[in-house]
Amino acid sequence: MAVTKAASLADDLVQRFEEQIETGDMPPGSRFPTEKAITEAFGVSRTVVREAYSRLAARGLLVSRRGSGAYVADGAHYRAFQVTPDETGKIEDVLQLLEMRMGFEAEMAELAARRRTAANLAEIGAALRAMDESIDVDGSVAADTAFHAAIARATGNPYFIRFTQFLGVRLVPSRQLYLQGSDTAQHQRYARTINRDHRAIHAAIEAGDAAAARRAARRHIEKSIARYRTLLEAGAPRAPDPDEKFSG
Repeated sequence: MAVTKAASLADDLVQRFEEQIETGDMPPGSRFPTEKAITEAFGVSRTVVREAYSRLAARGLLVSRRGSGAYVADGAHYRAFQVTPDETGKIEDVLQLLEMRMGFEAEMAELAARRRTAANLAEIGAALRAMDESIDVDGSVAADTAFHAAIARATGNPYFIRFTQFLGVRLVPSRQLYLQGSDTAQHQRYARTINRDHRAIHAAIEAGDAAAARRAARRHIEKSIARYRTLLEAGAPRAPDPDEKFSG
């Protein structure tokens, strides 16, 4: 599956810390390095560090203490369920992930429509605008991720938030495949196509129409599935590597 450079760097950090926790080099209660320390030591951005820390928190390995920092959780251990790049290297694998996500996304949108606040709606709207303004893969991915994260927060249910964080930038794998390439106009056309689905979800959530929000979210995933099935039928054996270009 295609991933951005930021996603790959976050993968590396997560793996590094998981290994240290597993071997006991970072026992429960140990303090994680600060964002600044990691950016200086590994030459990565704060966005990469926050993505890695979000995943570690979603896996029950990291807890944040206000005003103190991030620590290895008491009794930290691996969660049985994980989604790794190796497990989503084939289009068939991505299709299965999308099928699993369909019910999750539909339920999340329905709850968001019932519980959203003005602040939630503003956050969702900001993600929509960022998607419209995106001109490259990283910008589109960040905006797409922010959109789904905002809906998760609108549910008011921390487990939706944690699971969305767990999936991270792989939340919508098809965006990586279809946004590869260097054509800015192509990026913008595709981002706006996706954003039409997003706007339908947002409109239903804003209206408090839970049934419409569920339908819109389900339709959004159905379209992603259809795109992947088209690729599969065309004979594409797998999702491309990060450095590969995609056209069409």
